[in-house]
Amino acid sequence: MALFRNSDASMVRTAGELSAAFLSFIVAIALGWWFGHMLDGRLGTPPWMTMLFSLFGVVAGVLNVYRTVSRAMRSVGQSQSRPPSRRD
Repeated sequence: MALFRNSDASMVRTAGELSAAFLSFIVAIALGWWFGHMLDGRLGTPPWMTMLFSLFGVVAGVLNVYRTVSRAMRSVGQSQSRPPSRRD
């Protein structure tokens, strides 16, 4: 008797991918803000570079989350279309 089923492992893997997507969304915004803030300090253009690179971070984060979610949805769809394997 198996302790975990394949569907359990797939669900845990999907949850991990979605958690990583959320974390990468936050990191992309933070890096965009930080880089823009550094440029503002060097170029003397506050707050324009901070706002611009924060926007770039938001766009990059949204694209990354979209890619991750669509990949997770594809893998869930593929696992549901396969017939369940029987293990005793």
